[in-house]
Amino acid sequence: MSDGKKHFVIVGGSLGGLAAGLALRELGHDTTILERNPTPVLEHQGAGIVAGGDTLAFFQKYNRCDRPIAVTSHRRQYLDRDGNVTHKEDMDQNMTSWDLAYYLMRANYDGVESPYCKVPTGKPTDGKTVHLHDRNVTAIKELDDGVEVFWKSSSGEEGRIQADVLVGADGPSSTIRSILAPEVQRVYAGYCALRGTVPEGEVSAVAREAFCEKFTFFHCRGVQILAYLIPGPDGTVEPGRRLINFVYYTNFPEGSPELAEIMTDKHGKRHRITMPPGLTDSTAWEKQRRIARERLPPQFTEIVCATRKPFVQAVTDVLSPDHEFLGGKVVLIGDALAGFRPHTVASTSQAAFDAMVLADYVEGKVSRERWKRETLGFARYIQKRGVEMGNRSQFEDLPLGEHIHDRNVASVPREKEVYPDWATAI
Repeated sequence: MSDGKKHFVIVGGSLGGLAAGLALRELGHDTTILERNPTPVLEHQGAGIVAGGDTLAFFQKYNRCDRPIAVTSHRRQYLDRDGNVTHKEDMDQNMTSWDLAYYLMRANYDGVESPYCKVPTGKPTDGKTVHLHDRNVTAIKELDDGVEVFWKSSSGEEGRIQADVLVGADGPSSTIRSILAPEVQRVYAGYCALRGTVPEGEVSAVAREAFCEKFTFFHCRGVQILAYLIPGPDGTVEPGRRLINFVYYTNFPEGSPELAEIMTDKHGKRHRITMPPGLTDSTAWEKQRRIARERLPPQFTEIVCATRKPFVQAVTDVLSPDHEFLGGKVVLIGDALAGFRPHTVASTSQAAFDAMVLADYVEGKVSRERWKRETLGFARYIQKRGVEMGNRSQFEDLPLGEHIHDRNVASVPREKEVYPDWATAI
């Protein structure tokens, strides 16, 4: 793969696809991103991201925009039901937002202008980059020297594009994976993440003390909630303008009226995986506010009740048996390979790492065996850890010390992980 310039077609224009595009462009290869969303840029997702070591390393290597990318949290702490701190550990962690990460990547990849950052100057050695939206992949055809990718737009237009290598970066419900490994299914885990943000300047002093520059948790049976600061409007990290981001895990059994209620939007449409910001039914959310007042510490209750555009993500599991198909002409990365439960705070790091190690393999810096073992080891091991963490958190009644242990294990840097043989088998 290291001989000469190649054309990579990347399916999926979210963070994973953009990460792959940036890493391959840096090597001088041409890339085309096919994004199924019908608009030129993805809508604001409103989500916070814990920026782990691989995420920070990726931006340090490929981001040419001169601006801060994260807010630093200096302490991890746990509250009891009354809002008292029962455990704390000094630890620096970096938190960013999906929006800021996305617009930084778009500015670097294909020069999209936004209030988040200035578009940087490219290098003469960069590969050509093309971003095409409204492209739903419908089929893949293997060729002697690559693959042909067929797509269809929302208006019915059809087309095809040839690639030396196809990169599937199209998320946990990956179309590319479903074509090549149709036996792999994305399965609901029995609970949802209720999410939202609140401006730090609009909460009480007690809430600011609990969440500002701290990573704060609360656990009780069937519930985990956490919150931390992320950049605010247009990615600002200015104190007073940042956002408090919360993730509130709560159980909704498969097929239950409660699940149907929270996943049916204000227009009556049922959503399977994600309820986007601004669409949550007001009656359904008011019910969640009442439950929050009964279950949560007052600081968490305040931010759950104050969020204006909550959204909901059904927690799911998916894992592909391999990340390489058609003799290496098709590769899966990020969530398309393994959908991590959000407890692992590793999905963005997985996408960043997969993109960087793929680029190293393409460049000839690492062998095929090492590329496969590192990518698959990370995917399989952390996917299993997420299942275990989520099930322990949501379906077992554990002492706080067990939850603290799980969280600390999940914070081990990737390079210090020791993968068992089953995770790296190829």
